[in-house]
Amino acid sequence: MKITVLCENTAADAHFLCEHGLSLYIEADSHKLLFDMGQTDVFFHNAKIMNLSLADVDYAVLSHGHYDHGGGLSCFFEQNKTAPVFLSRHAFGDYYNAQGKYIGLDKTLQRIDRMIPTDECTPINNTFTLFSCNALSRPCPASAFGLTERHDDQLTEDRFLHEQYLLIHENGKRVLVSGCSHKGIQNIVRWFRPDVLIGGFHQMKVDCDQEQGKNELKALADDLMKSDTVFYTCHCTGQPQYDLLKTHMQNRLHYLSAGSAIII
Repeated sequence: MKITVLCENTAADAHFLCEHGLSLYIEADSHKLLFDMGQTDVFFHNAKIMNLSLADVDYAVLSHGHYDHGGGLSCFFEQNKTAPVFLSRHAFGDYYNAQGKYIGLDKTLQRIDRMIPTDECTPINNTFTLFSCNALSRPCPASAFGLTERHDDQLTEDRFLHEQYLLIHENGKRVLVSGCSHKGIQNIVRWFRPDVLIGGFHQMKVDCDQEQGKNELKALADDLMKSDTVFYTCHCTGQPQYDLLKTHMQNRLHYLSAGSAIII
């Protein structure tokens, strides 16, 4: 299994573009899957540099309905004429940041017939399965950091019903891919107990300069270390937050930048 980072907040070197967003090119069991598409066409630019063709992608997955993961949908549809895009049936809801700015998807795209709405569990094939986990309890509290949704004509804290996770089975390994882990990285680890977890931890708003923030991140690291999972994080974890987590998690935690790739 090979996972190549097409888009992320940072770049592996100066040849690659970066932006606040995420896109992963996943090759497993002779299939090619695109997980998220960043904000713009950055993922396409970087794919060309690495000689990866978006036209060859068999499936695409949108982790949740935010612009920094689905802003590149139009670009993907231009470059690939056949692959279905699996996304939560809640993906085109009204989602806002802490300042009240709309951060959802381009709603005109929901009319495209290649969009496949998903529910609690959606198998793509024998290798890839999507889970929303909306029906599961969340024993570990996870802050929304001010993110909201319009629900029943009112702005309320985002429940992240639009977020889903990709579980990959190959060679006896369980690899879980998460976009931002808004429902709580600790909850996700408890739900799946994967061998490897790839994705953002959504900790970038935690203040690492304050003792409270440092204690929160140390507690998070201690809890994650109770599992046997190896973590590859990126995007919304935050660089200072990652650095602090790394001091506690050592070789159990790694960072992914645009232009990098891992083989599992």
